[in-house]
Formats: sequence, structure tokens, C-alpha cells
Amino acid sequence: MIVDMQNAIDGMDEESRMIVDLVAKFVDQELMPLEQGVLEREIKGQHLALTKDEEASLNAKCKELGLWALDAPEELGGAGLSAVTLVALNEEIGRTITPFTFPPDSPNLHMLMATANEEQKKKYLEPYAAGTAKSAIAISEPNAGGDPSGMITRAEKEGDEWVINGRKIWVSRMSSADFTVVMARVGGGKGHEGISAFLVDRGTPGFNVLREIPMLAGHRTYEIAFEDCRIPAGNLLGNIGEGFAPMQLRLNIRRLQMGAWCLGMCRRALEMMGSHAKQRKTFGMLLSERQAIQWWIADAAMKMHACRLMVLDAAKKQDLGMDIRTEASMIKVYATEMASEIIDHAMQTFGAMGVTKELPLQLMAQRVRVMRVYEGPSEVHRMSIARKVLKGIR
Repeated sequence: MIVDMQNAIDGMDEESRMIVDLVAKFVDQELMPLEQGVLEREIKGQHLALTKDEEASLNAKCKELGLWALDAPEELGGAGLSAVTLVALNEEIGRTITPFTFPPDSPNLHMLMATANEEQKKKYLEPYAAGTAKSAIAISEPNAGGDPSGMITRAEKEGDEWVINGRKIWVSRMSSADFTVVMARVGGGKGHEGISAFLVDRGTPGFNVLREIPMLAGHRTYEIAFEDCRIPAGNLLGNIGEGFAPMQLRLNIRRLQMGAWCLGMCRRALEMMGSHAKQRKTFGMLLSERQAIQWWIADAAMKMHACRLMVLDAAKKQDLGMDIRTEASMIKVYATEMASEIIDHAMQTFGAMGVTKELPLQLMAQRVRVMRVYEGPSEVHRMSIARKVLKGIR
């Protein structure tokens, strides 16, 4: 039996276990049945997304079951779940290729909770937590990539307005976002100096979507431009020049999610690989009796165990309010590279069938390949980890 996150957590309270059990059943009963339609749309080169009817049905089911705003506090209508419980929940979500996460998207929720003033809470945070508004975040730039210190998008104060000029790329959810958190630099400075966050509503003059960019696994991102885009002075999110820390908080939330999602994908891939290996014979012998397959399975189990401990450790530290930037970087690198290897071995075990578009493995492989780039490429994280380690060596 493959140990899951829930069973690996000592001391998870009964209520949390019930929620994770509920999520596991939701994945099995509501999301898994939609996979065939997802695969068929991907084969046709269509956008890898749920139909409006599918999304509406799933959202209604989530509200009925109480699976909504799971990490938002009770005053926002949420469940206030711990980070430890959330990683167990996200591992279950990772088992399916159906593109669905429980609304609202956690990273932006946490960034808003950390920075929004009372007026912004009413206008943006409360509707977002309630599911009546959707958001995006614009960080990366064409010439900066994974280095936010190279940001050149500018925001200047003119009277009671901010005027934003610049260009952003690789922005997700732009087609459905009601508002976008835009990172821009105020004043001069280098590195993280002056980086600030702004709330820009959909349809604001000067806020232009330039193009849709097709990505692996049928996903889409967008390139956007700000040309004398004027927003009210009250749309500054947090304080001037203090946007990097809440942005980093948001990134850490996502990186823990990614670690859990990768574990979910690996569980699915390992189960598929093991089941096939126990049935498939080649040259008179079951694949499960061959050393190459056995070692792949053993290595997968060991690496998943190590990754799960890494994710749990970081989640516990996050619940304690500790700085987990280095742990989050380690998880981002280790989990995505682990998942790439395990999924690839599962595909190899299936032979020709493993590289068809009829199995979910190819979508998992594409998804994790994209993961190795977004929220910071592996090379940047390794650089950051090395700097932290070297700083502590005398």
C-alpha cells in the first residue's frame, strides 16, 4: 500500500482527517470521471480547461460540501485549515489531471489577507473568498524572467492616481480574472527596492492583453501591457516599496502546493506502474519480477517518502509563522524533479501505450515539466539555496 500524506501525519485531528477523506472522495467521484473529456479536448489541441457547465457543477458541489475557502479565516466564510491539513488535501487533488482547485486560489488569497486594508477587503478580498470574483497576478517580465529584481514596470503617483507603465508576461488566469495584482517599481532603486503591489480592475483603460500564449498540457498564459494605466491611489496594496515580502509569501504558498501536487501525481503514476507491472508479461516473465522495474518502484517509494517529510516539515513551520523560503525552494526543486522521473518511469513501463495521449501520464509529464519553470526555475532555486548554505559556513 502506498502511504499518503494523511496517514503520514501524526496527530492530525479528527476534523482534519474527515475533511481530507471528503476531498479524496470528491476527487474519486467528481473529478476522476471528467478525465476522459479532458483528455479528448487535449488531443484536439483545445484549451485544457473545464467547460462552464462542469465548473459550475463542481463549484456548486464544493459549496454544498463546505469545500470552499478552506484556508481563509472563519470571518471570511472559510474553514481556516492549517497548512499541514492543506498539503494533505492538495496531495489528493494532485492525483487527477482534471484541472480544478478548490476556490479561491490560495496564494493570491494569502497575499490579500496579509496586505489589504479595510476598503480593499470589502471590494476585493471578501468577494474573492466568496467566489464571486477571480484574480490573477502579474510578476514576470519579458526581460527579467525569474529575477524579480530586474523588474522595470513602473508606477508613478500623479495626484490621487497611480500611473502604471510596463509589460508583463506568463500571466495565468487572465481570461477570467476580475482584477489583477500587478507588481511594479515605485521610484528608483535596485534589487527589491521600490517593488510595490497594485490592484488593477479588468477593463481599466491602458490595461491591454497583448496575446494568449499556448503552453504545454493545453494551458494558456498571457502577455499584457500597461500604457499610462491609471488606477485610484487607494489601489496600492500594502505599503510603497514593501511588495516583495507579501509576494514571497504568495510564492511560498504555491511552492508547498506544488510539492503536494507532485506527490499526488507520483502516487497515481506509481499505482498505474505497479498495477500494469503485475499483469504484463514479457518473454515469459511479469514486469513486476524484473529488477529494473522493481528498482524504479523502490526508488519512487523512497523519494516520495523523503518529499512528503519535506513538505510536512515546511507546512508545520509555516503554521508556526516561521520563515520557510529556503524549505519552499528545496521542495520546488526536489518535488518537480522527482515527479518528472517517476512519471517518466511509469510511461516507460507501459511501453508504447505509455506515450499515447489516451493515458493521463502524458498530461502529468507535461504539467510537471511546466512546473519546473514557473514560480521560479530550478536553477534559480538552487542558486538561492546554495547562497543560504554558504552564508552559514565559516
